[in-house]
Amino acid sequence: MMIRVLDIAILGLLMDRDHHGYEIRTQLRDRLCIWGNVSFGSIYPALNRLERHGLVEAVAPSDSRLGILSTGSLSGERASLRSLRSSPGIGRRARKVYRISERGREEFTTMLANPATIDDGKNFSLRMALAKYLTPGLRVGLLERRRGDLIERLAEVRAGARNDQLDTYARGVMEHAARGVELDLEWIDALLSAERNNQQTFARDAK
Repeated sequence: MMIRVLDIAILGLLMDRDHHGYEIRTQLRDRLCIWGNVSFGSIYPALNRLERHGLVEAVAPSDSRLGILSTGSLSGERASLRSLRSSPGIGRRARKVYRISERGREEFTTMLANPATIDDGKNFSLRMALAKYLTPGLRVGLLERRRGDLIERLAEVRAGARNDQLDTYARGVMEHAARGVELDLEWIDALLSAERNNQQTFARDAK
């Protein structure tokens, strides 16, 4: 199965609890802070693909959603049903709830740690947002790979800023880009230091 970043994001959300498609779309934006404009045209094919590979499964909606209708009166239940049907995104398709399978949990951890798709800042940010599912050693490996990428990028940007053919404005943009990479490196170094300190503390406590 080809590794797709959207697949990793969906599986990561399902690690916590079951979701339907509308909730997944909202969580991608509000919790993971990525793909604010991701469409259902991308989410549902991804869910279908994950389901075909046995990584997720469709389940019945939880009782909490059905409880919306339990108002104690017939007129109240009819009003609640009308409200549920008219809610944005809560249509026939959205009521299909997805749950991650045991195989999906195993594959998710493998995908999350796989360096093959760590090719830009967004992908790395997604992995860090879900890093609680990685072992300490895998988190350190993830951070070290990202640090190496940033060091290479910083060298490229600094070399570009020294180009004599750049005017003042273009050079200013390059220097600003270099500062952005430096800030990312400072963040990575702080995370690495914290992870290594945690590992040392855990090792001492385990003795």
